[in-house]
Amino acid sequence: MTFRHLVAATGLAVAALAATGSAWAQTVTLKFHTFMPPASAVWKDMHNAWMDKVEKDSGGRIRFERYPAMQLGGTPANLFDQVRDGVSDVTWTLPGNTPGRFPRTEAFELPFMMTNAEATSRAFWEYVQTYAKDEYRDVHLIALQVHGPGLIHTKDRQVKSIDDLKGLKVRAPTRQTTKLMASLGATPVGMPLPQIPDALSKGVINGAVIPWEVVPSVKVHELAKFHAEFDPKLPALYTTTFVMAMNKAKYDALPPDLKKVIDANSGIETSAWLGKVQEGNDPPGRKAAEDRRNTITRLTMADYEAFRRASDLVDDEWVKEMNGKGFNGKQLLDAAKGLIQKHTK
Repeated sequence: MTFRHLVAATGLAVAALAATGSAWAQTVTLKFHTFMPPASAVWKDMHNAWMDKVEKDSGGRIRFERYPAMQLGGTPANLFDQVRDGVSDVTWTLPGNTPGRFPRTEAFELPFMMTNAEATSRAFWEYVQTYAKDEYRDVHLIALQVHGPGLIHTKDRQVKSIDDLKGLKVRAPTRQTTKLMASLGATPVGMPLPQIPDALSKGVINGAVIPWEVVPSVKVHELAKFHAEFDPKLPALYTTTFVMAMNKAKYDALPPDLKKVIDANSGIETSAWLGKVQEGNDPPGRKAAEDRRNTITRLTMADYEAFRRASDLVDDEWVKEMNGKGFNGKQLLDAAKGLIQKHTK
């Protein structure tokens, strides 16, 4: 090799090394967007905690711009499309904000499915990976989870039995939960979480179904005098599904080591952690209602059975609808129940 060739080869090697070092040292800024208010436990204990861990695990090479409360614009119903289209890089939202778009996901929103949020979130992740992965093909999935037991909060009427729901206008978060409320005799009103305080104060709704943990952040304990719950050892009246997702192109463009950081903070265990943390904030939410001396009614086992019987048709309708879409509805429902039972054990 001539001296000239040696110099050229050395130059190429140095350039390649510099390029490798540049890629290795690359820092990435990700925009995280959600509808949850900055005062909420979800934002503080779940979203910020997850982002902090990713930043730490990446040695500061992944950084987040944090946008709660729809600060990047749009409505909660736009969040999934925003992360798909790159308006945001990571989002946390409800599949149920866009009714009918994620039909197989709805198995986990049917009445009396959930045992606890940690186990049910594990089951939800496994179920989607096995039976409904294509529903999320437009994004890179990070986590799939549910919240703790959903319960009934009413402004002026105490709910002591199923009959007390008749004629009440009750906010519900998803398509299947609105069907549940209708099956129980209420008039369901679908609306995103941020609209609840205004709707309650103006009498647009008489009540809402939400878990305890979110009560303080939307001031339901101040706007509603009554709360009705079942024994937490029983399967919950309902739960809501959530998805944390990343823009596909943004994920694909990450250098391999930063992909590994995202991957290590994704999947079934991250899903379970999110569910556990969210349900773990139920007691403080319940205490907020207790501190105002609101009336909290623990419905009886007889009430529980009455609610279950009334809601059976919701399951039947969903199975029939899935069959009409070319899926085996009973198989999907049985799979969801079986996975919940497996992970609860």
